[in-house]
Amino acid sequence: MYTQKTIFAGNIYQYMTISYNWLSDYLPTGSENPDPQILSQIMTAIGLEVETMDTKQEITGGLQGLLVGEVITCEKHPEADKLKLTTVSTNNGKLLNIVCGAPNVAAGQKVIVAPIGTMIYPINGVPVTIKKAKIRGIESEGMLCAADEIGLSADHAGIIVLPGETATGTPVSQLFKSKEDTIYEIGLTPNRIDAMSHIGVAKDVCAYLSHHNKKEILPVLPYINNFKADDQTMEMEVVVQNETACKRYSGISISGISIAQSPGWLKEKLQSVGVKSINNIVDITNFILHETGQPLHAFDADKIEGKKIIVRTAADGELFTTLDDKERKLLKDDLLIADISSGMCIAGVYGGIQSGVTNDTKNIFLESAWFDPIFIRKTSLKHGLRTDAAARFEKGTDISNTVTVLKRAALLIREIAGGKISSDIIDIYPSPLQKTRVGLKNNYLKKLSGKNYHSDTTRNILKSLGFEIVKEGVDETWVDVPFSKPDISLPADIVEEIMRIDGLDNIDIPDAITISPSVEKDIEKFQRKEKLSNYLVGLGFFEIFTNSITNSSFFEKEELHTAVKMINNLSSELNIMRPEMLQGGLQVITHNNNRKNYDLLFFEFGKTYNLIHGDYNEPTHLTLYATGNSSTQDWKTKPLKSDFYYLKGVIENLLSITGIREYSFETNTRIAISNCTEIKSENRSIGYIGEVNDQTLKKFDIKYPVFYADLFWDEILLIAKEKKIRYFEIPKFPAVIRDLSLVVDKKITYEMIKRTGMSANIPQLRSIELFDIFESDKLGNEKKAIAVSFIFLDIGKTLTDIEVDGFMQKIIVGYQTNLNAQIRK
Repeated sequence: MYTQKTIFAGNIYQYMTISYNWLSDYLPTGSENPDPQILSQIMTAIGLEVETMDTKQEITGGLQGLLVGEVITCEKHPEADKLKLTTVSTNNGKLLNIVCGAPNVAAGQKVIVAPIGTMIYPINGVPVTIKKAKIRGIESEGMLCAADEIGLSADHAGIIVLPGETATGTPVSQLFKSKEDTIYEIGLTPNRIDAMSHIGVAKDVCAYLSHHNKKEILPVLPYINNFKADDQTMEMEVVVQNETACKRYSGISISGISIAQSPGWLKEKLQSVGVKSINNIVDITNFILHETGQPLHAFDADKIEGKKIIVRTAADGELFTTLDDKERKLLKDDLLIADISSGMCIAGVYGGIQSGVTNDTKNIFLESAWFDPIFIRKTSLKHGLRTDAAARFEKGTDISNTVTVLKRAALLIREIAGGKISSDIIDIYPSPLQKTRVGLKNNYLKKLSGKNYHSDTTRNILKSLGFEIVKEGVDETWVDVPFSKPDISLPADIVEEIMRIDGLDNIDIPDAITISPSVEKDIEKFQRKEKLSNYLVGLGFFEIFTNSITNSSFFEKEELHTAVKMINNLSSELNIMRPEMLQGGLQVITHNNNRKNYDLLFFEFGKTYNLIHGDYNEPTHLTLYATGNSSTQDWKTKPLKSDFYYLKGVIENLLSITGIREYSFETNTRIAISNCTEIKSENRSIGYIGEVNDQTLKKFDIKYPVFYADLFWDEILLIAKEKKIRYFEIPKFPAVIRDLSLVVDKKITYEMIKRTGMSANIPQLRSIELFDIFESDKLGNEKKAIAVSFIFLDIGKTLTDIEVDGFMQKIIVGYQTNLNAQIRK
């Protein structure tokens, strides 16, 4: 059934869940069947990288540590009417004193005992380790167990009483066998559609075993050849109008079914791979999907008007209600499975609410088809319907397998849900596809793999993988590629198949490798980047790397005018190249805040992407983020909160390290930034700094202030390239410091005061530093007092008071003239 399930699309891998027990159904039995650990190594070796491997038990904990005990004595507790004092033997030579509250406990019973140190796993609740306890003044050395207390069932009427002949001291795990399964999460590259099923993985594993065991080992396939219909009472007409989007359409009618719960084995199979059981029909389609990789869809046959199925493209704007009860407006290239009156499902993606199987369904039409990956991918992404079925169809399913899988499913339905197969198989395949033919030269195989393969080895590996050898020459082999491997079209693809089955570890490493040393160009920019990174890390910043592909909903309309949109995006959440760096960093902050990390200092080097006047631009940025405290609290110091001025100081030091000494800060505006200040050097904008506004923080559910700086790295490098960092010996003569307090208008900034002071062109003036700002009604509502320090130094002599007084007078005149400043005495 085409039902909703989220598919992870933020990575190059498609993750697939594989059950060891389920996979073993298709692998040889006995000594040739690898154990779970060996199987994990084999799958990773052949390119099915095992990301995780977990052991799951039918009964959590496997009843480990529990023993069969015999109740020797049972007496009333002196301090509690509902408690009993028992002595219990577990056949180890010592009687256990156990206080029990079960109403059915009695002397002579065989019971389940959890001794001290045993961990039990209740049906409802968290695992508990049994400890020695004092209950109403009497010590208890264990526990007599009810079924729900050890995970056997939900029964809590009393303790479990075992048959009298059960041997005392027997481990309970031997009485109640707990099935175990190993669940693998494998990371598949998008081209490996052939491995997105248990049978697909089994074929690969058998190919590996055949090659390494030097004998043919075939997968055990569940298909049956002697298939035939029970009657012809439910014939259905099928018309395929769009033969490009649907090259093959197969189907069959089944009557008289009973919708019910699935049998235990089927539920168990689905649960092992994380699929919830719904009913027997839906479960069978899901089972077939994970077994074979072929999606199926079941229609309620009684709801198909005119007993006619039409595969057509939707009319532009046609309305369609999907299984999730949402009305969707379709586009002209969306493919529909329809009857004579309306659409029944979006082909290969999602079912319709009107034609789906319900508890009242008695007759079904089962569909198995091949849909063009491009059509499915476009529809899935446009409507945000990322389903298991779409994930398979959009990568290309096995067009040769539609009928075989349909037979398998029909027989299972008849077995599990009853009913009769009431039509022959309909198979609309007007233009059968030809297999891709690829030629592989022996010297190319040797050149690309680095290994000499015997022709027999090559032939056997390819045959075990389903390739058909059509021609063998002295130095070249031609093969037809199986339809299950739609990604293979080049000789290099064939080489990869041979190498992964043989094992990449089996490629000999040569004694010597001849290479030409690379000549590094423009190494200076990398050195500067490394230097700044080391400085920031020393301050406590962490470097982050965020995705260049992002979500357009993060940005305002003005920012999206020049955005670079993805043509073939993996998901609706990742649909543009980032026009700004800010939003990626805010996602990282949200991730950390959700894990109780609030004091954060981050930096990132990265590119943004814009389309301006038909040209693509990829400028590089250095971004800084500060939120929470910039320093931690200890016994001696209090924490220091991050703020605008902390980040401004960091930026000034960064510019100094690159050799840029002359720069200014000017008020500006930016989307998403409040109190924005632009940084300029040599009349070029080299970045900006400010606080992220509340509206943007709300988008990311961030509740604390975030201070942000964006430095335009390319511009900084251009300016820094012309600068040289000069080193001087420590001055022999002392510096002179003079303080000055100015009363100025509130609109006057420190930057204006610094610039006016330096414009006095006094060579001995080395720096101007702000150390106080004072505001008071006594100064006036529109006035403020700014106190600054002036540092004078002459490397050739000691400055006299008269000289410094002259410098200060010149500076004061400049302030009075240009800023209308008053000097506070």
